[in-house]
Amino acid sequence: MLEAALAGYFTGLSLILAIGAQNAFVLRQGLRREHVGVVVAICALSDAVLIAAGVGGFGAIAAAWPGFALVMRWLGVTFLSVYGALRFRAAWTGGEALLPAGQEPVALGRIVAMCLLFTWANPHVYLDTVVLLGSVSAQYAPHGLAFGIAAGLASISFFSALGFGARWLAPVFARPRAWTVLEIGMGCVMWALALKLALE
Repeated sequence: MLEAALAGYFTGLSLILAIGAQNAFVLRQGLRREHVGVVVAICALSDAVLIAAGVGGFGAIAAAWPGFALVMRWLGVTFLSVYGALRFRAAWTGGEALLPAGQEPVALGRIVAMCLLFTWANPHVYLDTVVLLGSVSAQYAPHGLAFGIAAGLASISFFSALGFGARWLAPVFARPRAWTVLEIGMGCVMWALALKLALE
């Protein structure tokens, strides 16, 4: 059981460590110190639901519906492209507007909607959590539950560290230019991910 739990934790952690749209969004909210707890909770709970689905054997069912994957892929391409363009526009208008202390807070409902889109409209989330983790967990039967719980804990610990740990970077992002660079970097990440999805 311990072996299954360790495998679940480190496999789950390795899948979410890569820079992606969801991680970039969590980092940005952490830097802004805006609805961080809600964002972390949505990301972690969403991962937990998807991991449970994969460990429960739904990975094979998801893989049997290629039409669903295709629709989700192009929705993801569209969303990432638009969000990337918004980040470039924010960088163009100037970093001063992005200072946490000088900007009106974004409504919670909008943040929740964006976070859900980053999580559930990303085809790679299903591939990583439902299909990949689901198939790996089968190797640790009958301790699949321990594997799944540990993978879920990996998500919670990572998103918590990313969201709440971002405040330590606050002195760097007190400079408007740093925010501009972050926005440009996020725009590049979004467009690169959109291109990668489109070409798959």
